[in-house]
Amino acid sequence: MVGTVFAKISLYMEQSKKFISPGAWFSMTYPVDWNEFEDGEGSFLFYNPNEWTGNFRISAFKGNATYGKDSVKQELRENSSAIPVRIGRMECAYSKEMFEEEGAYYTSHLWITGVDEIAFECSFTVKKGEPVAEAEKIIASLETRKDGVKYPAEIIPVRLSEIYQINEAYEWVDTTIKESLKKDFQGAEEDIAKMQQMMEESNIGPKKKDAWLAFGIALCVIFANEVDGMEWRTLVDGNREAPILLNTSTGEWIDPMKLVWSKVKAGGKVNLPEIYSSLF
Repeated sequence: MVGTVFAKISLYMEQSKKFISPGAWFSMTYPVDWNEFEDGEGSFLFYNPNEWTGNFRISAFKGNATYGKDSVKQELRENSSAIPVRIGRMECAYSKEMFEEEGAYYTSHLWITGVDEIAFECSFTVKKGEPVAEAEKIIASLETRKDGVKYPAEIIPVRLSEIYQINEAYEWVDTTIKESLKKDFQGAEEDIAKMQQMMEESNIGPKKKDAWLAFGIALCVIFANEVDGMEWRTLVDGNREAPILLNTSTGEWIDPMKLVWSKVKAGGKVNLPEIYSSLF
């Protein structure tokens, strides 16, 4: 195993999942059986895909030093149905509205809250009469992250932003092989030789970081297809937010960037079959 490629984290039974927003403005925890789903730009959607208990949405907005509290005051002033509530240490302006959809009645609960320069808009849409405790627990867990503060590196459940990056990288390798080599690409071990051939024939420049990173991600996709217990996660380390591959049995994880791009950056030669073999 290649020491610089692998790292290890301790594994434990999680009671909740952690989310750190892209750009690391804020973090929160949410139920372990919930996932993140696609939503409008700037909004993050979470719910339980197996047993729906409500849609939780959150958006964050950044302003001046008192923007968070000012947004709560403004909502209380301008929305006559809003009332002040406290959830954990978060002061909120809370309101709700009912609506009907396909004969069923729902309640949309809305909280405006904030800390320092960040304001949050949180909503939880449930069937009429259903509890909101899950949403309140998420809101109570909200933490803002300060600019210029060095936070410890964290590994969190893979976010949609990294899933898009993985898919984009894999599709680029897939399309480029099919177009340049006129060969099929199935994301299997035997395709690594095609990746090597494409890499050598394409004369990819040493500064093309995205292309080299795509090779590393594609290698990890193939490895995950071949080895049980591998799952994608998101690494948040300073300004770096990137997909990594975690072995859920051992806690070891692989950083796709270090597989290929780090070698290119250091002026080394890249042998993809050799790199892949070193992962076992």
